[in-house]
Amino acid sequence: MLTQLYNYLIFLLAGVAMVALFVALYLRVTPFSEIALIRKGCVAASLSLGGATLGFSLTVASSILHNDRIGMFLLWGVAAMAVQVAAYALLARAIPNMNAALEDNNVAMGALMGSASLVVGVINAACLS
Repeated sequence: MLTQLYNYLIFLLAGVAMVALFVALYLRVTPFSEIALIRKGCVAASLSLGGATLGFSLTVASSILHNDRIGMFLLWGVAAMAVQVAAYALLARAIPNMNAALEDNNVAMGALMGSASLVVGVINAACLS
């Protein structure tokens, strides 16, 4: 019982830390401050960041479900971060003025970016099963 509780706490803390690390990385990769935009009420930035975070979290959850060793969990978490950041970079190149649209609170663009991040996260999570 104590071992199960220990494993639970280790994976929970590691999962939360991975999500926090991902958000910090994502905020550094994007050319604008999502947090500042969200504080101003920018729904588009919130949808985009929220979708990316949820998409990454799906992969973290799948990794926890399919790995009983913390090392493998962390490895797949780092790989998932790279995939989510690459998805953002590809979309930023594929959609002209995407970043400006997000900064201008184009909710449709925020929803598109958030949805695309979720799709990548679902596929990425499924690849771990």
